[in-house]
Amino acid sequence: MGKRQTLFILSFFFILQSSWAQKDFPILESSKNSINYKGNPANATDRESLVFSDKGAWFGFGFLEPSEVQGGFSGPFLMTEQNGVWLSPSFVSLQLNDENKQEAINWKKALVSQNSYNSHLEQQFKNEKLEIKQQLVFLSGHSALQKTSITNKSGKTITLYPSYGSTTFLDDLQLSKEGKILKIVSTKSTAVGYIQFFNATPEIEITKQGYKTQTEKLTLKPNETKEIVVSQSFIFSQYSWKKENEVIAKTTFNTLLKNTQKEKETQLAQLIAKKKAIYKDNTYSDLVAKLVLTLQNNTRIAAEGLKHGGLFPSYNYEWFHGFWAWDSWKHAVAVANYDAELAKDQMRALFDYQEPNGFIPDCVYRNNLIEENNYRNTKSPLAAWAIWKIYEKTKDANFIKEFYPKLKSYHNWWYKERDHDQDGICEFGSTDGTLVAAKWESGMDNAVRFDDSKILKNGDKAYSLDQESVDLNSFLYAEKNYLNKMAQVLKLNEEAKKWQDESVALKAKIQTQFWDPATGWYYDTTIDGKTLIKAMGCEGYLPIWAEVATSEQTKAMKENMMNPAIFNTFVPLPTLAANHPKFKPERGYWRGPIWLDQSYFGINGLEKYGYTTEANQLAHKLIHNAEGVLDKGTSIRENYQPLTGKGMEAFNFSWSASHYLMLLLEDK
Repeated sequence: MGKRQTLFILSFFFILQSSWAQKDFPILESSKNSINYKGNPANATDRESLVFSDKGAWFGFGFLEPSEVQGGFSGPFLMTEQNGVWLSPSFVSLQLNDENKQEAINWKKALVSQNSYNSHLEQQFKNEKLEIKQQLVFLSGHSALQKTSITNKSGKTITLYPSYGSTTFLDDLQLSKEGKILKIVSTKSTAVGYIQFFNATPEIEITKQGYKTQTEKLTLKPNETKEIVVSQSFIFSQYSWKKENEVIAKTTFNTLLKNTQKEKETQLAQLIAKKKAIYKDNTYSDLVAKLVLTLQNNTRIAAEGLKHGGLFPSYNYEWFHGFWAWDSWKHAVAVANYDAELAKDQMRALFDYQEPNGFIPDCVYRNNLIEENNYRNTKSPLAAWAIWKIYEKTKDANFIKEFYPKLKSYHNWWYKERDHDQDGICEFGSTDGTLVAAKWESGMDNAVRFDDSKILKNGDKAYSLDQESVDLNSFLYAEKNYLNKMAQVLKLNEEAKKWQDESVALKAKIQTQFWDPATGWYYDTTIDGKTLIKAMGCEGYLPIWAEVATSEQTKAMKENMMNPAIFNTFVPLPTLAANHPKFKPERGYWRGPIWLDQSYFGINGLEKYGYTTEANQLAHKLIHNAEGVLDKGTSIRENYQPLTGKGMEAFNFSWSASHYLMLLLEDK
C-alpha cells in the first residue's frame, strides 16, 4: 500500500470518528476546547495554566504543552491542601518500552490531538506502529478515571512493557503501597490520595521523589487494542474510602464516559433551549457551554469547614479558595438554571455560619488554619433574590420554609446593626470598627464614593459608614418584596402585608433622598440624608434593577447609561462614569473596570422598564467586546477594561460566567 493511500485511509478514519462524535453529542463536539487547559507546571504553585475538573472534585487536570508532553495529563492540581498546589507535572504518566527496552513511542513527535469537552479530556498519539488514545473523566467528587487505549497498527504482533512513574513537587507527602494501591498522605491535608492500576498487577516502587510502577507486558496482534485504566482519588476524611473504592471497582470506564457525555449533552441542550431569541445563533450555544464549564471547574463538594457544596470565585487565584456571600448569591441564581440542588447548597453553605443575631460572614473556608473566615463584615443583601430565583425554577415550598426565618433574621439585622440614626435607611459598615472592612461590605472596595468616608459606632461590634448608600437600600427594598412573596407562599398573610407596607415606605424614601434630577442619577448621601455624594457610579442604577425608580427617573438614567461619554463605553457600564476625573479603566478595580454583576444589574433593570432595545445593545457589546468571551480557549475573567475590552484580574471567574449566563437565558 502506498504512503498516499495509507494517509487517505487514516484521514478517512479520523473524519468518520469525528462524524460519530458529532452525531451522538453534537453540542459537546461544537463547544469543545472552549477553555485552554494546556501548560507545563514548573513548580507546585505555578498558576500559569488552567485545569479541568467535574463532579465537585477538589482536584483537576490539564494537558501538557506539545513541547513537554508525556503519556499522561498534567496534574493533578490539588485543592485539597494549601491554596491549591500541583502534585506533579504529570503524576500518572505512561511509559511504553518494546522488547529491546527502547521507547515504543516518542510522545512529543507522536502527538496528534488534545481535546477538552465539558464531559472529559482526551489526547491521541500515533506513529507508524501504534495508535494511543488517552481519556480522563470524573467518576465523583473524589475520583477520576484515566483510560489508555493502545492499538497495534502494524502488520506484526507487538510486545510492550508499560510502566508509570513520576516525581512530585511537594515535600510534605508520604507515598506508600497498600496492596495494589499507591497511597498518598499529606501532612498539610486530611485528604488521602489513592492511585490504582487496573487490568494489571503493578509492581510499585517508592522512590525518594516519587514512584515507579511496572505493569504486565502487553502482547498485541495486528489491529488489536488493549486498555489500561488508572483511577486517581483524593478523598477527605469525612467521606468513606471503602465505599468509594467499591464504586470504582464496579465502574466500567466506557459506560462512565458515555453516561457523562449524555448528562452534559442533555444539560446543555436544556440550557440552549432557554436562550433568548436574539441569541439563537450557535455561537451563543457554544458560549453557554463555556460558561457552564467555567462554573463546573469552580464547583466543590462539601469538605471540612464548607458543610455544603458550592462554587469558588476562581480556583486559579490563590486567595479565592472559599465561598463568599454575595458571590454565592449570584452563583446560585445562575446555577439554578441547570442544577437546583447545587444552587440550594450554595445558599446553605453561607447560612451554615449565620450568627444568632442574623449576621452572615463575608466568606468561609474549608480550613481555617489556611484562611480564617471573615466576620469583619457581611455583603450586600442579595440572598432573598437568590432564594426566590431558585424557588421560581423548582417550586419547592419546603425550600422557602427552610430559608424564610433565616432571611428575616438577616434582613432585620441590617436595621438593628447598620442604621446609625434609626431613620429606616441603612449604611454599609463593619463589625470591627475599621473603615476598610466597611468598604468591603459594599463589595465595591475602593469605590470613589467612599473616598472621604468615616466610621461611626452604633453599638458593640456594630459600626456604620457616615453615609447612606443607594445600592444597599435598593437591595433591601427588593428583599422586602421577595420576603413578601415568600410569606404569601407560606400563607403568612400578616407578615406579607408587613413586608408590603415596609416596601412602599422605603420606596418613597429612596426616590426622594438619593435622586438628583439635575444629573439624572442616583447617589449616596451623607448620614443625615441631606447632601448627595456626587460620584456617578454603577451603584446609581441599582434602583432600576430593584424596580424602585420611577419611570421618569429611569428614562433620565437610561440617557446616561446609553451615552458613550459616560457609561456606554466599548464594553459598557463601567463601575465609574468614564467622564469622572478619577476614572481609572485599567487596574482601577471599582473605579472604572467592568464587573459583570453590575453590568448585568443595569441591563436587566432596563429590561424591566421596557427598554429592551437599549438593553440588547448593551448586552451585545458586553458579550462581543470583552476580550475572548466568544473565543475558543480564552477563559472568562474577573473584570474587563471598559475602553479596550482587555480581560483583567482572576481567570475562570464564576460570577462573570454566572451573569453572562443570566444575560443569555430567558428569566423564567
